[in-house]
Amino acid sequence: MADNHTAAGGHPDMDYAEHERTYQLFIKLTKYGTIFCVLLLVFMAVTLL
Repeated sequence: MADNHTAAGGHPDMDYAEHERTYQLFIKLTKYGTIFCVLLLVFMAVTLL
């Protein structure tokens, strides 16, 4: 994301640092959630078949 938010038309009252942290958390949870689901499916395929 751009470093200079106010020059790019962003609102000066917005907490862009918090938006960045929230987005990074969302990406991390999505990545690890996907990995968990794939591993769970592999585990189920191995043990239940």
